[in-house]
Amino acid sequence: MQLGELPHAARPGDGPTGLRAVRHVSRAVSAAHQFIYLVPESAQEAAALGVTSRGPAYLAFRSAAMGAVPWQVTLAAFYNFSPRAVRAMAGVWDVAPPDRWQAARFLAAGWAMRRVGVHLTVDRLAEARSLIDPVVAGAGYAGKVLAAANASVALPSDPLVALWQQITVAREWRGDAHLVVLAENGLGPCDCLVLHTATGRLPTALARATRQWNDEEWGAATARLTARGWLDSNALVTGAGSAARERIEADTDELCAALWAPIGDAGAHRLASLITPITDAFAAAGTCFPVARTDGVHGALPARAGPS
Repeated sequence: MQLGELPHAARPGDGPTGLRAVRHVSRAVSAAHQFIYLVPESAQEAAALGVTSRGPAYLAFRSAAMGAVPWQVTLAAFYNFSPRAVRAMAGVWDVAPPDRWQAARFLAAGWAMRRVGVHLTVDRLAEARSLIDPVVAGAGYAGKVLAAANASVALPSDPLVALWQQITVAREWRGDAHLVVLAENGLGPCDCLVLHTATGRLPTALARATRQWNDEEWGAATARLTARGWLDSNALVTGAGSAARERIEADTDELCAALWAPIGDAGAHRLASLITPITDAFAAAGTCFPVARTDGVHGALPARAGPS
Protein backbone atom coordinates (compact mmCIF):
# COMPACT_ATOMS: atom_id res chain seq x y z
CA MET A 1 0.00 0.00 0.00
CA GLN A 2 1.37 3.42 -0.94
CA LEU A 3 1.92 6.18 1.60
CA GLY A 4 -1.46 7.51 2.72
CA GLU A 5 -3.41 5.00 0.63
CA LEU A 6 -6.47 3.58 2.36
CA PRO A 7 -7.62 -0.01 2.46
CA HIS A 8 -10.68 -0.41 0.29
CA ALA A 9 -13.07 -0.51 3.26
CA ALA A 10 -12.03 3.00 4.29
CA ARG A 11 -11.85 4.73 0.94
CA PRO A 12 -13.72 8.02 0.52
CA GLY A 13 -17.16 7.67 -1.02
CA ASP A 14 -17.88 4.22 0.39
CA GLY A 15 -21.46 5.09 1.22
CA PRO A 16 -23.64 6.79 3.81
CA THR A 17 -22.38 7.32 7.33
CA GLY A 18 -24.33 5.69 10.16
CA LEU A 19 -25.13 7.66 13.29
CA ARG A 20 -22.90 5.47 15.44
CA ALA A 21 -19.92 6.36 13.26
CA VAL A 22 -20.94 10.02 13.29
CA ARG A 23 -21.01 10.10 17.07
CA HIS A 24 -17.69 8.25 17.31
CA VAL A 25 -15.79 10.55 14.97
CA SER A 26 -17.48 13.65 16.40
CA ARG A 27 -16.27 12.79 19.89
CA ALA A 28 -12.77 12.09 18.60
CA VAL A 29 -12.64 15.36 16.66
CA SER A 30 -13.85 17.40 19.63
CA ALA A 31 -11.37 15.72 21.97
CA ALA A 32 -8.44 16.24 19.60
CA HIS A 33 -9.28 19.92 19.14
CA GLN A 34 -10.13 21.14 22.61
CA PHE A 35 -6.69 21.31 24.26
CA ILE A 36 -6.16 24.72 22.68
CA TYR A 37 -8.45 26.32 25.27
CA LEU A 38 -6.49 25.06 28.27
CA VAL A 39 -2.80 24.98 27.40
CA PRO A 40 -0.42 27.67 28.71
CA GLU A 41 0.89 28.22 25.19
CA SER A 42 -2.38 29.92 24.25
CA ALA A 43 -2.13 32.34 27.17
CA GLN A 44 1.52 33.03 26.35
CA GLU A 45 0.76 33.79 22.72
CA ALA A 46 -2.15 36.07 23.67
CA ALA A 47 0.06 37.92 26.15
CA ALA A 48 2.69 38.39 23.45
CA LEU A 49 0.00 40.09 21.38
CA GLY A 50 -0.93 42.30 24.33
CA VAL A 51 -4.00 40.58 25.82
CA THR A 52 -3.60 38.96 29.23
CA SER A 53 -7.26 38.45 30.12
CA ARG A 54 -8.33 34.89 29.36
CA GLY A 55 -11.86 35.63 28.22
CA PRO A 56 -11.05 38.20 25.52
CA ALA A 57 -8.08 36.07 24.40
CA TYR A 58 -10.32 33.03 23.97
CA LEU A 59 -12.87 35.04 22.03
CA ALA A 60 -10.20 36.58 19.78
CA PHE A 61 -8.51 33.26 19.02
CA ARG A 62 -11.83 31.63 18.27
CA SER A 63 -13.14 34.53 16.19
CA ALA A 64 -9.98 35.24 14.23
CA ALA A 65 -10.93 33.04 11.28
CA MET A 66 -13.99 35.25 10.68
CA GLY A 67 -11.87 38.39 10.33
CA ALA A 68 -12.25 41.67 12.20
CA VAL A 69 -15.92 41.22 12.98
CA PRO A 70 -17.64 43.30 15.67
CA TRP A 71 -18.14 41.56 19.00
CA GLN A 72 -21.85 41.24 18.21
CA VAL A 73 -21.04 38.85 15.36
CA THR A 74 -18.94 36.71 17.68
CA LEU A 75 -21.84 36.69 20.13
CA ALA A 76 -24.16 35.39 17.43
CA ALA A 77 -21.72 32.71 16.30
CA PHE A 78 -20.83 31.50 19.80
CA TYR A 79 -24.48 31.41 20.88
CA ASN A 80 -24.48 30.58 24.59
CA PHE A 81 -22.42 33.50 25.89
CA SER A 82 -24.07 36.53 27.44
CA PRO A 83 -23.57 39.87 25.67
CA ARG A 84 -21.62 41.15 28.68
CA ALA A 85 -19.11 38.29 28.32
CA VAL A 86 -18.47 38.84 24.62
CA ARG A 87 -18.46 42.62 24.82
CA ALA A 88 -15.18 42.26 26.70
CA MET A 89 -13.42 41.41 23.44
CA ALA A 90 -14.09 44.87 21.99
CA GLY A 91 -10.75 46.32 20.94
CA VAL A 92 -8.86 43.05 20.41
CA TRP A 93 -8.50 43.75 16.68
CA ASP A 94 -6.87 47.08 17.54
CA VAL A 95 -4.32 45.23 19.65
CA ALA A 96 -3.54 42.84 16.78
CA PRO A 97 -5.36 42.05 13.52
CA PRO A 98 -7.11 38.69 13.09
CA ASP A 99 -4.38 37.18 10.92
CA ARG A 100 -1.89 37.65 13.75
CA TRP A 101 -4.30 36.04 16.20
CA GLN A 102 -4.73 33.11 13.81
CA ALA A 103 -0.98 32.72 13.37
CA ALA A 104 -0.50 32.86 17.15
CA ARG A 105 -3.15 30.19 17.58
CA PHE A 106 -1.29 27.91 15.19
CA LEU A 107 1.97 28.51 17.06
CA ALA A 108 0.31 27.69 20.37
CA ALA A 109 -1.21 24.50 18.97
CA GLY A 110 2.09 23.30 17.53
CA TRP A 111 4.15 24.04 20.62
CA ALA A 112 1.56 22.49 22.92
CA MET A 113 1.29 19.28 20.91
CA ARG A 114 5.04 18.84 20.82
CA ARG A 115 5.45 19.69 24.52
CA VAL A 116 3.16 16.84 25.55
CA GLY A 117 4.69 14.43 23.06
CA VAL A 118 2.05 14.16 20.34
CA HIS A 119 3.73 12.09 17.69
CA LEU A 120 2.07 10.98 14.51
CA THR A 121 4.21 9.20 11.96
CA VAL A 122 4.41 10.52 8.42
CA ASP A 123 2.22 7.61 7.30
CA ARG A 124 -0.36 8.28 10.01
CA LEU A 125 -0.47 12.00 9.23
CA ALA A 126 -0.88 11.29 5.52
CA GLU A 127 -3.67 8.79 6.11
CA ALA A 128 -5.49 11.14 8.48
CA ARG A 129 -5.27 13.94 5.93
CA SER A 130 -6.49 11.62 3.17
CA LEU A 131 -9.64 11.15 5.25
CA ILE A 132 -10.27 14.60 6.71
CA ASP A 133 -9.39 16.58 3.57
CA PRO A 134 -12.26 15.25 1.42
CA VAL A 135 -14.62 15.83 4.33
CA VAL A 136 -13.61 19.49 4.55
CA ALA A 137 -13.53 19.93 0.77
CA GLY A 138 -16.92 18.28 0.24
CA ALA A 139 -18.79 19.91 3.10
CA GLY A 140 -21.73 22.21 2.53
CA TYR A 141 -21.13 25.48 4.35
CA ALA A 142 -24.48 27.21 4.02
CA GLY A 143 -25.34 28.44 7.50
CA LYS A 144 -22.06 27.07 8.91
CA VAL A 145 -20.39 30.35 9.83
CA LEU A 146 -17.49 29.22 12.02
CA ALA A 147 -16.84 26.12 9.94
CA ALA A 148 -16.74 28.15 6.74
CA ALA A 149 -14.45 30.73 8.31
CA ASN A 150 -12.02 28.05 9.45
CA ALA A 151 -12.17 26.29 6.09
CA SER A 152 -11.09 29.55 4.45
CA VAL A 153 -7.93 29.81 6.56
CA ALA A 154 -4.74 28.86 4.71
CA LEU A 155 -3.27 25.72 6.24
CA PRO A 156 0.07 26.19 8.01
CA SER A 157 3.23 24.50 6.78
CA ASP A 158 3.53 22.43 9.96
CA PRO A 159 1.87 19.09 9.01
CA LEU A 160 0.65 18.36 12.54
CA VAL A 161 -0.92 21.79 12.96
CA ALA A 162 -2.43 21.59 9.47
CA LEU A 163 -4.17 18.36 10.48
CA TRP A 164 -5.37 20.03 13.68
CA GLN A 165 -6.85 22.91 11.66
CA GLN A 166 -8.76 20.48 9.44
CA ILE A 167 -10.04 18.82 12.62
CA THR A 168 -11.09 22.28 13.80
CA VAL A 169 -13.19 22.80 10.66
CA ALA A 170 -15.05 19.54 11.30
CA ARG A 171 -15.54 20.38 14.92
CA GLU A 172 -16.96 23.82 14.15
CA TRP A 173 -19.20 22.32 11.45
CA ARG A 174 -20.91 20.16 14.04
CA GLY A 175 -21.18 23.13 16.37
CA ASP A 176 -22.85 25.22 13.70
CA ALA A 177 -25.26 22.38 12.93
CA HIS A 178 -26.00 22.00 16.63
CA LEU A 179 -27.21 25.60 16.83
CA VAL A 180 -29.87 24.84 14.24
CA VAL A 181 -31.18 22.00 16.40
CA LEU A 182 -31.14 24.15 19.53
CA ALA A 183 -33.17 26.83 17.78
CA GLU A 184 -35.64 24.27 16.44
CA ASN A 185 -36.17 23.06 20.00
CA GLY A 186 -36.70 26.55 21.35
CA LEU A 187 -33.56 26.55 23.46
CA GLY A 188 -32.10 30.02 23.67
CA PRO A 189 -28.52 30.87 24.62
CA CYS A 190 -29.00 30.74 28.39
CA ASP A 191 -31.60 27.97 28.36
CA CYS A 192 -29.37 25.52 26.54
CA LEU A 193 -26.53 26.22 28.95
CA VAL A 194 -28.73 25.66 32.01
CA LEU A 195 -29.95 22.35 30.61
CA HIS A 196 -26.40 21.28 29.80
CA THR A 197 -25.13 22.03 33.30
CA ALA A 198 -28.15 20.30 34.83
CA THR A 199 -27.01 17.06 33.23
CA GLY A 200 -23.76 17.31 35.21
CA ARG A 201 -21.57 17.34 32.09
CA LEU A 202 -20.39 20.91 32.56
CA PRO A 203 -19.86 22.41 36.04
CA THR A 204 -22.34 25.19 36.72
CA ALA A 205 -19.68 27.37 38.35
CA LEU A 206 -17.52 27.16 35.24
CA ALA A 207 -20.42 27.90 32.94
CA ARG A 208 -21.54 30.89 35.01
CA ALA A 209 -18.02 32.30 35.27
CA THR A 210 -17.25 32.06 31.57
CA ARG A 211 -20.61 32.85 29.96
CA GLN A 212 -21.51 35.48 32.58
CA TRP A 213 -25.27 35.13 32.70
CA ASN A 214 -26.47 36.94 35.82
CA ASP A 215 -28.73 35.49 38.52
CA GLU A 216 -31.90 36.94 37.02
CA GLU A 217 -31.16 35.57 33.55
CA TRP A 218 -30.11 32.17 34.87
CA GLY A 219 -33.22 31.99 37.04
CA ALA A 220 -35.51 32.90 34.14
CA ALA A 221 -33.97 30.20 31.94
CA THR A 222 -34.33 27.69 34.77
CA ALA A 223 -38.01 28.63 35.14
CA ARG A 224 -38.63 28.15 31.42
CA LEU A 225 -37.06 24.68 31.48
CA THR A 226 -39.04 23.76 34.58
CA ALA A 227 -42.25 24.83 32.86
CA ARG A 228 -41.37 22.49 29.99
CA GLY A 229 -40.89 19.62 32.42
CA TRP A 230 -37.18 19.32 31.62
CA LEU A 231 -36.08 20.39 35.11
CA ASP A 232 -37.76 19.63 38.42
CA SER A 233 -38.49 22.06 41.25
CA ASN A 234 -34.90 21.65 42.47
CA ALA A 235 -33.51 22.53 39.03
CA LEU A 236 -32.39 18.94 38.49
CA VAL A 237 -32.81 17.39 35.08
CA THR A 238 -35.87 15.17 34.70
CA GLY A 239 -36.26 12.05 32.62
CA ALA A 240 -38.00 14.14 30.00
CA GLY A 241 -35.13 16.63 30.06
CA SER A 242 -32.53 13.91 29.64
CA ALA A 243 -34.50 12.43 26.77
CA ALA A 244 -34.81 15.85 25.14
CA ARG A 245 -31.10 16.45 25.41
CA GLU A 246 -30.27 13.09 23.86
CA ARG A 247 -32.79 13.74 21.08
CA ILE A 248 -31.02 17.04 20.36
CA GLU A 249 -27.70 15.21 20.14
CA ALA A 250 -29.19 12.55 17.89
CA ASP A 251 -30.73 15.20 15.62
CA THR A 252 -27.32 16.88 15.43
CA ASP A 253 -25.78 13.54 14.48
CA GLU A 254 -28.31 13.20 11.68
CA LEU A 255 -27.37 16.60 10.29
CA CYS A 256 -23.70 15.64 10.50
CA ALA A 257 -24.12 12.41 8.56
CA ALA A 258 -23.82 14.46 5.36
CA LEU A 259 -20.50 15.87 6.55
CA TRP A 260 -18.91 12.44 6.92
CA ALA A 261 -20.53 10.84 3.87
CA PRO A 262 -17.40 11.27 1.69
CA ILE A 263 -15.55 8.69 3.79
CA GLY A 264 -18.38 6.50 5.07
CA ASP A 265 -18.51 4.49 8.29
CA ALA A 266 -15.13 2.83 7.88
CA GLY A 267 -13.38 6.09 7.10
CA ALA A 268 -15.02 7.87 10.03
CA HIS A 269 -14.03 5.15 12.49
CA ARG A 270 -10.51 5.04 11.06
CA LEU A 271 -10.06 8.81 11.35
CA ALA A 272 -11.18 8.68 14.97
CA SER A 273 -8.51 6.07 15.64
CA LEU A 274 -5.80 8.00 13.82
CA ILE A 275 -6.26 11.22 15.80
CA THR A 276 -6.72 9.61 19.23
CA PRO A 277 -2.98 9.96 20.07
CA ILE A 278 -3.50 13.74 20.23
CA THR A 279 -6.09 13.33 22.96
CA ASP A 280 -4.11 10.62 24.73
CA ALA A 281 -0.98 12.77 24.93
CA PHE A 282 -2.80 15.67 26.54
CA ALA A 283 -4.65 13.39 28.93
CA ALA A 284 -1.34 11.84 29.99
CA ALA A 285 0.06 15.33 30.57
CA GLY A 286 -2.94 16.24 32.73
CA THR A 287 -4.49 18.64 30.22
CA CYS A 288 -8.14 17.77 29.86
CA PHE A 289 -11.56 19.20 30.45
CA PRO A 290 -13.10 18.83 33.90
CA VAL A 291 -15.94 16.77 32.46
CA ALA A 292 -16.31 14.33 29.58
CA ARG A 293 -17.95 15.76 26.49
CA THR A 294 -20.17 13.67 24.29
CA ASP A 295 -20.44 15.81 21.19
CA GLY A 296 -18.57 17.77 18.61
CA VAL A 297 -19.03 21.11 20.24
CA HIS A 298 -16.89 23.29 22.37
CA GLY A 299 -15.00 23.34 25.62
CA ALA A 300 -13.96 24.19 29.12
CA LEU A 301 -13.07 27.72 28.49
CA PRO A 302 -15.89 27.71 27.12
CA ALA A 303 -18.02 25.73 24.81
CA ARG A 304 -19.88 27.82 22.27
CA ALA A 305 -23.06 25.81 22.20
CA GLY A 306 -24.91 23.67 24.66
CA PRO A 307 -26.48 21.54 25.82
CA SER A 308 -23.89 19.75 23.77
